[in-house]
Amino acid sequence: MGEVTVSTPRDRNSSFDPQFIKKRETILAEDVADRIIGLYALGNSTREISDWMEENLGNRVSADTISSITDRVLPDIKAWKSRMLDSVYPIVWMDAIHYKVTDERGCAVTRAIYNVLGIDREGHKELLGMYISRNEGANFWLSVLTDLQNRGVEDILIACTDGLKGFLEAIQNVYPNTSVQLCVVHQIRNSIKYVGSKNHKEFLKDLKCVYQAVNKESAENELLKLEEKWGEQYPIVIRSWQTIGISYPNTSSTLRLSVNSYIQQILLKGITVRSVR
Repeated sequence: MGEVTVSTPRDRNSSFDPQFIKKRETILAEDVADRIIGLYALGNSTREISDWMEENLGNRVSADTISSITDRVLPDIKAWKSRMLDSVYPIVWMDAIHYKVTDERGCAVTRAIYNVLGIDREGHKELLGMYISRNEGANFWLSVLTDLQNRGVEDILIACTDGLKGFLEAIQNVYPNTSVQLCVVHQIRNSIKYVGSKNHKEFLKDLKCVYQAVNKESAENELLKLEEKWGEQYPIVIRSWQTIGISYPNTSSTLRLSVNSYIQQILLKGITVRSVR
């Protein structure tokens, strides 16, 4: 409601501690500040938050004050983005998600959020980083991988991607020993577009037996059955499933450990890993 002058009582030993307004506290009502940050994180503008506070709390806070409150999280964000990572990750997923956001002019625009999700050697999932760009491209992914390398990631065993053009080359430039596997979800999505709509349901039912197989031998047998049934109608789809999978490079590094031991550790942690070649 305006400026407030607070006179804090003092004693000889400086042992007095106020209960409502703490010593050297400049922002009152931390709960309100947390609510403002939460509203801002949901995509509300500073003026929309100001209107909300006036409507619900009966007190209008200026947009500049709200902006200064939301800026309090910037040091934490900067520290999180620059934190050091583990030297080796068994599996890393990399994909971009597109969002509608409001730019500096107040216009709705599309931005690509590059997400890097990894599994560490203990089998725990960890969000390694999030990066913002105007659109998705292999060149920006190269800068993302370089940033991961600068933050301490020396080796990635398996990288799961969506098959973006130039993505494989970008990974090999930074991590030449990394095995790249196409995301099963993207592979299914790319396959079904070649299948007639009347056969979608039946084809997906047969295809599920392939990518949900318990081991490589079962997957190969199911893929042979799929080829016998659908090979003449959809040869492109069958050929794409025959060529995907993990291709282990011939080269090795001193930092590289056994892939099987890593997978066993991850399975012990309750994470199911299926690979189809």
